[in-house]
Amino acid sequence: MNYATIKKRDIANGVGVRVSLFVSGCTHRCKNCFNKETWDFNYGEKFTDETVQQILFYLEPDYVNGLSLLGGEPFEVQNQEELTKLLKAVKEKYPQKDVWCYTGYLFDKELLRDSRARCEYTDEMLSYIDILVDGRFIEEQKDISLQFRGSKNQRIIDVKRSLSQNEVVLWDKLIK
Repeated sequence: MNYATIKKRDIANGVGVRVSLFVSGCTHRCKNCFNKETWDFNYGEKFTDETVQQILFYLEPDYVNGLSLLGGEPFEVQNQEELTKLLKAVKEKYPQKDVWCYTGYLFDKELLRDSRARCEYTDEMLSYIDILVDGRFIEEQKDISLQFRGSKNQRIIDVKRSLSQNEVVLWDKLIK
């Protein structure tokens, strides 16, 4: 797996101060994507054990709320094994910090059911994610007033509650 960049201090991609990992590789190719260079799976740098250690170090300060995964597409099958290992390490070292993930795949229709996004790592990866912003960016539904998402079709999902209740539960902590 490759990654495009790591932001040590990000306040745009989830609540509070976050560490954000932008992975490489995306097959969605959304019209007017803000990060087209990450469509290429070979873009950026190789994701290594040292990268994991660097992210864990960046997460250490108390003022950092958690980790956000973006892309590219974290749930491309080619990215899930390495990201699952990363998320497991994050949750073991920092169980109090939350994980946000942005995906173009739909939680209930593609990540929980047979689809091109499903593989042997999908369920475990989802188990480490607290908040999932799902759905492709749709230019015609773009709305810059929305929090933590780019278009009206995208949902902010409480993954833990959704999995325990066996239905999509939208995150109810949107700041009005």
